[in-house]
Amino acid sequence: MRVSVVGAGLGGLCLAQGLRGAGIEAEVYERDPAITARFQGYRLVLNPVGFEALRSCLPPRLHPLLDEVVSDAYVERLALDPRLNEIGELGPAKSGIVVDRHVLRCLLLTGLTVHTGAALTGYDVLDEGTVEARFAHGGAATADLLVGADGVNSAVRSVLSPGTTPADTGVRFVIGRTPLSDRFAGLSRAYGGKIAGDGVSLLLGAMRFRTPPKEAAEKLAPEVTLPDIRDYVRWAMILPPDGSLSDLTPQEAALSRMAGWHPELRALIEEADPDNSTLLSIRVVEPGERWAPGPVTLLGDAIHATSPTGGNGANTALRDADLLRRRLIEAAEGRQDLLAAVGDYERQMFEYGAEAVRHSLDALPAYVPKSA
Repeated sequence: MRVSVVGAGLGGLCLAQGLRGAGIEAEVYERDPAITARFQGYRLVLNPVGFEALRSCLPPRLHPLLDEVVSDAYVERLALDPRLNEIGELGPAKSGIVVDRHVLRCLLLTGLTVHTGAALTGYDVLDEGTVEARFAHGGAATADLLVGADGVNSAVRSVLSPGTTPADTGVRFVIGRTPLSDRFAGLSRAYGGKIAGDGVSLLLGAMRFRTPPKEAAEKLAPEVTLPDIRDYVRWAMILPPDGSLSDLTPQEAALSRMAGWHPELRALIEEADPDNSTLLSIRVVEPGERWAPGPVTLLGDAIHATSPTGGNGANTALRDADLLRRRLIEAAEGRQDLLAAVGDYERQMFEYGAEAVRHSLDALPAYVPKSA
Protein backbone atom coordinates (compact mmCIF):
# COMPACT_ATOMS: atom_id res chain seq x y z
CA MET A 1 0.00 0.00 0.00
CA ARG A 2 1.19 3.51 -0.81
CA VAL A 3 -0.17 6.66 0.83
CA SER A 4 0.41 10.26 -0.28
CA VAL A 5 0.08 12.77 2.55
CA VAL A 6 -0.39 16.40 1.51
CA GLY A 7 0.71 18.74 4.30
CA ALA A 8 3.65 18.51 6.71
CA GLY A 9 1.86 19.77 9.81
CA LEU A 10 1.54 17.79 13.02
CA GLY A 11 -1.34 15.59 11.84
CA GLY A 12 0.18 14.67 8.48
CA LEU A 13 3.60 13.95 9.95
CA CYS A 14 2.10 11.92 12.78
CA LEU A 15 0.20 9.79 10.26
CA ALA A 16 3.32 9.31 8.12
CA GLN A 17 5.32 8.22 11.17
CA GLY A 18 2.62 5.76 12.18
CA LEU A 19 2.33 4.26 8.70
CA ARG A 20 6.09 4.05 8.29
CA GLY A 21 6.36 2.19 11.59
CA ALA A 22 3.82 -0.34 10.29
CA GLY A 23 5.73 -0.92 7.06
CA ILE A 24 3.31 1.09 4.90
CA GLU A 25 4.89 3.42 2.34
CA ALA A 26 3.99 7.06 3.00
CA GLU A 27 5.27 10.12 1.14
CA VAL A 28 4.72 13.66 2.46
CA TYR A 29 4.23 16.67 0.17
CA GLU A 30 4.46 20.22 1.53
CA ARG A 31 3.65 23.42 -0.39
CA ASP A 32 6.15 25.57 1.57
CA PRO A 33 9.51 25.97 -0.21
CA ALA A 34 11.34 24.61 2.84
CA ILE A 35 10.49 22.91 6.11
CA THR A 36 11.61 26.01 8.03
CA ALA A 37 10.06 28.52 5.61
CA ARG A 38 7.75 29.97 8.26
CA PHE A 39 7.27 30.05 12.00
CA GLN A 40 5.54 26.94 13.27
CA GLY A 41 3.72 28.13 16.38
CA TYR A 42 3.86 28.00 20.15
CA ARG A 43 3.04 25.74 23.05
CA LEU A 44 0.25 23.18 22.85
CA VAL A 45 -1.65 21.45 25.62
CA LEU A 46 -2.22 17.79 24.83
CA ASN A 47 -5.01 15.89 26.53
CA PRO A 48 -4.69 12.14 27.27
CA VAL A 49 -6.31 11.17 23.94
CA GLY A 50 -4.02 13.40 21.88
CA PHE A 51 -0.87 12.41 23.75
CA GLU A 52 -1.61 8.68 23.51
CA ALA A 53 -2.33 9.04 19.78
CA LEU A 54 1.02 10.77 19.35
CA ARG A 55 2.90 8.07 21.26
CA SER A 56 1.14 5.35 19.27
CA CYS A 57 2.37 6.82 15.99
CA LEU A 58 5.91 7.68 17.08
CA PRO A 59 8.56 4.95 16.98
CA PRO A 60 9.03 3.55 20.52
CA ARG A 61 12.72 4.48 20.43
CA LEU A 62 11.67 8.16 20.40
CA HIS A 63 9.33 7.88 23.40
CA PRO A 64 12.03 8.72 26.01
CA LEU A 65 12.93 11.86 24.06
CA LEU A 66 9.28 12.87 23.76
CA ASP A 67 8.81 12.46 27.51
CA GLU A 68 11.86 14.63 28.16
CA VAL A 69 10.71 17.62 26.09
CA VAL A 70 7.16 17.86 27.44
CA SER A 71 5.96 18.94 30.86
CA ASP A 72 2.88 18.53 33.01
CA ALA A 73 0.78 21.63 33.54
CA TYR A 74 -1.96 22.51 36.00
CA VAL A 75 -3.82 25.81 35.69
CA GLU A 76 -6.59 27.34 37.76
CA ARG A 77 -8.17 29.26 34.85
CA LEU A 78 -8.71 32.49 36.77
CA ALA A 79 -10.10 35.75 35.41
CA LEU A 80 -7.90 38.67 36.47
CA ASP A 81 -7.97 42.42 35.95
CA PRO A 82 -5.02 44.32 34.42
CA ARG A 83 -3.50 44.77 37.90
CA LEU A 84 -3.62 40.98 38.43
CA ASN A 85 -6.48 41.05 40.92
CA GLU A 86 -8.80 38.03 40.77
CA ILE A 87 -12.26 38.91 39.43
CA GLY A 88 -13.68 35.47 38.65
CA GLU A 89 -13.07 32.03 37.18
CA LEU A 90 -13.36 30.54 33.70
CA GLY A 91 -14.43 27.13 34.90
CA PRO A 92 -12.79 24.15 36.60
CA ALA A 93 -9.01 23.93 36.80
CA LYS A 94 -7.36 21.91 34.05
CA SER A 95 -4.25 19.79 33.67
CA GLY A 96 -2.51 18.52 30.58
CA ILE A 97 0.79 17.80 28.88
CA VAL A 98 2.49 20.85 27.41
CA VAL A 99 4.69 20.67 24.31
CA ASP A 100 6.16 23.23 21.95
CA ARG A 101 4.70 22.90 18.45
CA HIS A 102 8.01 23.56 16.65
CA VAL A 103 9.87 21.06 18.81
CA LEU A 104 7.18 18.43 18.26
CA ARG A 105 7.19 19.03 14.51
CA CYS A 106 10.97 18.56 14.38
CA LEU A 107 10.62 15.31 16.33
CA LEU A 108 7.91 14.08 13.94
CA LEU A 109 10.12 14.88 10.94
CA THR A 110 12.74 12.38 12.11
CA GLY A 111 13.41 9.79 9.42
CA LEU A 112 10.79 11.15 7.01
CA THR A 113 11.39 12.49 3.51
CA VAL A 114 9.25 15.57 2.85
CA HIS A 115 8.89 16.88 -0.70
CA THR A 116 8.87 20.66 -0.27
CA GLY A 117 7.71 23.22 -2.82
CA ALA A 118 4.95 20.75 -3.73
CA ALA A 119 1.76 22.79 -3.94
CA LEU A 120 -1.16 20.56 -4.95
CA THR A 121 -3.03 21.76 -8.04
CA GLY A 122 -5.46 18.85 -8.33
CA TYR A 123 -5.83 15.10 -8.47
CA ASP A 124 -7.47 12.39 -10.57
CA VAL A 125 -8.92 9.06 -9.49
CA LEU A 126 -7.62 6.54 -12.02
CA ASP A 127 -9.49 3.61 -13.53
CA GLU A 128 -7.79 1.04 -11.31
CA GLY A 129 -8.92 2.92 -8.19
CA THR A 130 -5.63 4.63 -7.36
CA VAL A 131 -5.28 8.41 -7.20
CA GLU A 132 -2.78 10.68 -8.94
CA ALA A 133 -1.92 13.97 -7.25
CA ARG A 134 -0.58 16.83 -9.39
CA PHE A 135 1.74 19.56 -8.14
CA ALA A 136 2.57 23.07 -9.32
CA HIS A 137 6.21 22.23 -10.07
CA GLY A 138 5.00 19.75 -12.69
CA GLY A 139 5.45 16.57 -10.71
CA ALA A 140 2.83 13.94 -9.92
CA ALA A 141 2.43 11.12 -7.41
CA THR A 142 0.27 8.02 -7.63
CA ALA A 143 -0.95 6.26 -4.49
CA ASP A 144 -3.65 3.98 -3.16
CA LEU A 145 -4.80 6.79 -0.86
CA LEU A 146 -4.41 10.58 -0.90
CA VAL A 147 -4.73 12.27 2.51
CA GLY A 148 -5.33 16.01 2.68
CA ALA A 149 -3.64 17.17 5.87
CA ASP A 150 -3.01 20.61 4.42
CA GLY A 151 -4.73 22.87 6.92
CA VAL A 152 -7.60 25.32 6.93
CA ASN A 153 -6.93 26.40 3.32
CA SER A 154 -6.74 22.78 2.14
CA ALA A 155 -6.21 22.34 -1.59
CA VAL A 156 -7.34 18.72 -1.32
CA ARG A 157 -10.61 19.76 0.37
CA SER A 158 -11.31 22.33 -2.34
CA VAL A 159 -11.58 19.46 -4.84
CA LEU A 160 -12.99 16.71 -2.62
CA SER A 161 -15.58 18.81 -0.77
CA PRO A 162 -15.80 22.27 -2.41
CA GLY A 163 -18.86 23.19 -0.36
CA THR A 164 -16.88 22.89 2.88
CA THR A 165 -15.20 26.26 3.39
CA PRO A 166 -13.60 28.14 6.29
CA ALA A 167 -15.78 30.52 8.30
CA ASP A 168 -14.19 33.65 9.73
CA THR A 169 -15.33 34.33 13.30
CA GLY A 170 -14.25 37.97 12.98
CA VAL A 171 -11.98 37.58 16.01
CA ARG A 172 -8.34 38.65 15.69
CA PHE A 173 -5.53 38.13 18.11
CA VAL A 174 -1.91 39.15 18.53
CA ILE A 175 0.36 36.34 19.68
CA GLY A 176 3.98 36.15 20.74
CA ARG A 177 6.45 34.63 23.15
CA THR A 178 8.86 35.93 25.76
CA PRO A 179 11.75 34.13 27.49
CA LEU A 180 10.63 32.88 30.91
CA SER A 181 12.94 34.73 33.30
CA ASP A 182 12.74 35.09 37.08
CA ARG A 183 11.11 38.46 36.56
CA PHE A 184 7.89 36.82 35.37
CA ALA A 185 7.58 34.25 38.17
CA GLY A 186 4.82 36.37 39.71
CA LEU A 187 2.61 35.89 36.66
CA SER A 188 2.14 32.16 37.21
CA ARG A 189 -1.39 32.49 38.61
CA ALA A 190 -2.44 34.05 35.29
CA TYR A 191 -1.39 31.02 33.25
CA GLY A 192 -4.33 29.30 31.61
CA GLY A 193 -6.75 32.06 32.52
CA LYS A 194 -7.74 35.47 31.17
CA ILE A 195 -6.67 39.01 31.97
CA ALA A 196 -9.64 41.20 31.08
CA GLY A 197 -8.76 44.73 30.02
CA ASP A 198 -10.64 47.52 28.29
CA GLY A 199 -11.75 45.91 25.04
CA VAL A 200 -9.07 43.20 25.03
CA SER A 201 -8.28 39.90 26.73
CA LEU A 202 -4.73 38.70 27.41
CA LEU A 203 -4.05 34.97 27.73
CA LEU A 204 -0.78 33.59 29.10
CA GLY A 205 0.74 30.11 29.14
CA ALA A 206 4.15 28.83 30.23
CA MET A 207 6.29 26.40 28.22
CA ARG A 208 8.74 24.71 30.56
CA PHE A 209 10.96 21.89 29.30
CA ARG A 210 12.14 19.11 31.58
CA THR A 211 15.38 19.31 29.58
CA PRO A 212 16.11 21.87 26.83
CA PRO A 213 15.18 20.07 23.59
CA LYS A 214 18.56 20.31 21.85
CA GLU A 215 20.31 18.90 24.92
CA ALA A 216 17.71 16.16 25.35
CA ALA A 217 18.14 15.01 21.74
CA GLU A 218 21.93 14.98 21.97
CA LYS A 219 21.70 12.79 25.06
CA LEU A 220 18.83 10.43 24.18
CA ALA A 221 18.65 10.30 20.36
CA PRO A 222 21.67 11.88 18.62
CA GLU A 223 20.15 11.23 15.19
CA VAL A 224 17.31 13.67 16.01
CA THR A 225 17.78 17.41 15.48
CA LEU A 226 15.71 19.59 17.83
CA PRO A 227 15.80 23.40 18.07
CA ASP A 228 17.85 25.18 20.72
CA ILE A 229 14.94 26.70 22.62
CA ARG A 230 14.48 27.53 26.30
CA ASP A 231 11.51 28.07 28.61
CA TYR A 232 9.15 30.85 27.56
CA VAL A 233 5.75 32.47 28.15
CA ARG A 234 3.29 32.35 25.28
CA TRP A 235 0.98 35.37 25.30
CA ALA A 236 -2.03 36.09 23.13
CA MET A 237 -4.10 39.28 23.14
CA ILE A 238 -7.59 38.79 21.76
CA LEU A 239 -8.98 41.92 20.13
CA PRO A 240 -12.64 42.85 19.77
CA PRO A 241 -14.40 41.30 16.76
CA ASP A 242 -12.99 42.83 13.58
CA GLY A 243 -10.32 44.60 15.63
CA SER A 244 -7.59 46.26 13.58
CA LEU A 245 -3.84 46.66 14.12
CA SER A 246 -3.52 49.61 11.73
CA ASP A 247 0.19 49.90 10.88
CA LEU A 248 1.49 48.83 14.29
CA THR A 249 3.78 45.88 14.93
CA PRO A 250 2.20 43.09 17.01
CA GLN A 251 4.07 44.24 20.13
CA GLU A 252 3.11 47.87 19.57
CA ALA A 253 -0.51 46.88 19.05
CA ALA A 254 -0.59 44.97 22.33
CA LEU A 255 1.20 47.66 24.33
CA SER A 256 -1.07 50.40 22.91
CA ARG A 257 -3.98 48.68 24.67
CA MET A 258 -2.19 48.21 28.02
CA ALA A 259 -2.04 51.69 29.55
CA GLY A 260 -2.12 51.35 33.34
CA TRP A 261 -1.58 47.57 33.31
CA HIS A 262 0.65 45.80 35.82
CA PRO A 263 4.35 46.53 35.07
CA GLU A 264 5.20 42.82 34.75
CA LEU A 265 2.51 42.39 32.10
CA ARG A 266 3.82 45.32 30.07
CA ALA A 267 7.40 44.06 30.48
CA LEU A 268 6.32 40.65 29.22
CA ILE A 269 5.24 42.19 25.91
CA GLU A 270 8.19 44.60 25.74
CA GLU A 271 10.69 41.74 26.10
CA ALA A 272 8.98 39.47 23.55
CA ASP A 273 10.84 38.06 20.58
CA PRO A 274 9.67 40.26 17.66
CA ASP A 275 10.41 37.51 15.12
CA ASN A 276 7.88 35.25 16.84
CA SER A 277 5.04 37.74 17.20
CA THR A 278 2.21 37.99 14.70
CA LEU A 279 -1.45 38.81 14.08
CA LEU A 280 -3.81 35.92 13.39
CA SER A 281 -7.50 35.50 12.65
CA ILE A 282 -9.71 32.81 14.13
CA ARG A 283 -11.31 30.75 11.38
CA VAL A 284 -13.08 27.43 11.68
CA VAL A 285 -14.01 24.61 9.32
CA GLU A 286 -17.07 22.57 10.21
CA PRO A 287 -17.50 19.13 8.58
CA GLY A 288 -20.47 19.20 6.21
CA GLU A 289 -21.93 16.39 4.17
CA ARG A 290 -19.78 13.31 3.60
CA TRP A 291 -18.25 13.05 0.17
CA ALA A 292 -18.60 9.96 -2.00
CA PRO A 293 -16.40 7.04 -0.91
CA GLY A 294 -13.07 6.96 -2.69
CA PRO A 295 -9.28 6.92 -2.33
CA VAL A 296 -9.12 10.50 -1.00
CA THR A 297 -9.76 11.71 2.56
CA LEU A 298 -9.02 14.60 4.91
CA LEU A 299 -7.36 14.99 8.29
CA GLY A 300 -7.02 17.71 10.94
CA ASP A 301 -7.73 21.38 10.19
CA ALA A 302 -8.47 20.52 6.56
CA ILE A 303 -11.86 19.18 7.69
CA HIS A 304 -12.42 20.35 11.30
CA ALA A 305 -10.45 23.51 12.10
CA THR A 306 -11.27 24.74 15.60
CA SER A 307 -10.95 27.98 17.52
CA PRO A 308 -7.79 27.86 19.69
CA THR A 309 -9.93 28.69 22.72
CA GLY A 310 -11.20 25.10 22.63
CA GLY A 311 -7.71 23.72 23.17
CA ASN A 312 -8.53 20.74 20.96
CA GLY A 313 -7.24 21.44 17.44
CA ALA A 314 -3.92 19.58 17.68
CA ASN A 315 -5.44 16.88 19.88
CA THR A 316 -8.11 16.15 17.28
CA ALA A 317 -5.60 16.08 14.40
CA LEU A 318 -3.41 13.62 16.30
CA ARG A 319 -6.48 11.51 17.05
CA ASP A 320 -7.26 11.50 13.32
CA ALA A 321 -3.74 10.35 12.50
CA ASP A 322 -3.83 7.46 14.94
CA LEU A 323 -7.32 6.33 13.93
CA LEU A 324 -6.51 6.44 10.20
CA ARG A 325 -3.21 4.65 10.86
CA ARG A 326 -5.01 1.79 12.60
CA ARG A 327 -7.61 1.45 9.89
CA LEU A 328 -5.00 1.45 7.12
CA ILE A 329 -3.01 -1.24 8.91
CA GLU A 330 -6.16 -3.38 8.91
CA ALA A 331 -6.51 -2.80 5.17
CA ALA A 332 -2.84 -3.56 4.51
CA GLU A 333 -3.17 -6.81 6.43
CA GLY A 334 -6.27 -7.79 4.45
CA ARG A 335 -8.65 -7.55 7.40
CA GLN A 336 -10.88 -5.15 5.49
CA ASP A 337 -11.14 -3.41 2.14
CA LEU A 338 -9.29 -0.09 1.78
CA LEU A 339 -12.39 1.95 1.01
CA ALA A 340 -14.24 0.33 3.92
CA ALA A 341 -11.32 1.17 6.22
CA VAL A 342 -11.29 4.80 5.06
CA GLY A 343 -15.08 4.99 5.39
CA ASP A 344 -14.92 3.75 8.97
CA TYR A 345 -12.30 6.39 9.75
CA GLU A 346 -14.42 9.13 8.16
CA ARG A 347 -17.60 8.16 10.04
CA GLN A 348 -15.87 8.41 13.40
CA MET A 349 -13.80 11.48 12.46
CA PHE A 350 -16.83 13.44 11.24
CA GLU A 351 -18.61 12.82 14.54
CA TYR A 352 -15.86 13.77 17.00
CA GLY A 353 -14.44 16.42 14.64
CA ALA A 354 -17.76 18.27 14.47
CA GLU A 355 -18.02 18.08 18.26
CA ALA A 356 -14.52 19.53 18.61
CA VAL A 357 -15.48 22.52 16.44
CA ARG A 358 -18.70 23.07 18.40
CA HIS A 359 -16.85 22.89 21.71
CA SER A 360 -14.24 25.42 20.56
CA LEU A 361 -16.92 27.87 19.39
CA ASP A 362 -18.86 27.46 22.64
CA ALA A 363 -15.68 28.36 24.55
CA LEU A 364 -14.86 31.41 22.43
CA PRO A 365 -17.27 33.99 23.98
CA ALA A 366 -15.64 33.64 27.41
CA TYR A 367 -12.39 35.00 25.97
CA VAL A 368 -13.61 37.57 23.45
CA PRO A 369 -13.73 41.15 24.81
CA LYS A 370 -17.25 42.46 25.31
CA SER A 371 -16.50 46.04 24.27
CA ALA A 372 -13.88 47.96 22.40
